[in-house]
Parts: sequence; structure tokens; C-alpha cells
Amino acid sequence: MKTTMLGSSALLERPTALKTAIIRREHFNAAHRLHNPNWSEAKNQAIFGKCNNPHYHGHNYELEVKVIGYCDPETGYVMDAKVLSDLIKEQILDRFDHKNLNLEVSEFSNLNPTAENIARVIYELLKVQLPLDTELKITLYETPRNYVEYPY
Repeated sequence: MKTTMLGSSALLERPTALKTAIIRREHFNAAHRLHNPNWSEAKNQAIFGKCNNPHYHGHNYELEVKVIGYCDPETGYVMDAKVLSDLIKEQILDRFDHKNLNLEVSEFSNLNPTAENIARVIYELLKVQLPLDTELKITLYETPRNYVEYPY
């Protein structure tokens, strides 16, 4: 169902229903090292501190994947939760869980695996798999107190 609204000198059409978000929460464990190969060891240590450990360190990541769109009038779904769950498992968990991101995940072979970059990579891997008319937001918790959102 659509309504017509008077816009700035033009008639605009929009769905009467508001957008809805479906959010799937997942968990994965991964190791990484924050390191810029173009910098000296001293500069890497000064910038990244403990996160520059040459033997790596790990996190228990919490991931929230939010898909935003209009509900399908026939199903009532923005997206089927099972389909979203399977997509996250195939594209993210199977690729990242219990892995050394620097050594085992190709997306980080030339990209520093900061929480910001991990969230962006997750976004890029999932966005191409979603319906074109949906929006995607990624929230990645590296610790309970440190998290990133992409895009913002």
C-alpha cells in the first residue's frame, strides 16, 4: 500500500509501513596481530602496544548483523532469519572462527585486522549476498567495552 505525499514541489510515493530491522547475533574467536609492515618495530610497538605481539593475541568477538528493509507483504519478513543465519555461518563464521586472521584469512593478507577493518570486511562479504533493497549495519564487539559499527 502506498500513499502520496506533497514534497518540495513534487509528489513523492513511499510505502506506508516503516522499515524494520532483523538482527542476528553471532560469536567467533580469532587471533590477530596489529602491525604495519611499513613501520619500524619501535613505531608498531608505540602505536599498537600489546596488540602488536609477534606471537598474536585473541578475542572472543560478538557480532551483530542488522538487515534493514520493508517487510514482504506475503511473508511478513524483511529477511528469513534462517537464511540470514546460514549466510553468516557460510560467509563469516566458517572463514573467521578459530582462525589467525593475519595468516589464514585472505582478506587480511594486506589489511591490518583492526576491529574497524574486520567489521568492514564482514560488511563487504555479506552485502553482496543480500537483497538490493535492504540496508546492512555491522556491530562488532572486540571486548564488552570496545566495539565498532560499520557503516556509521
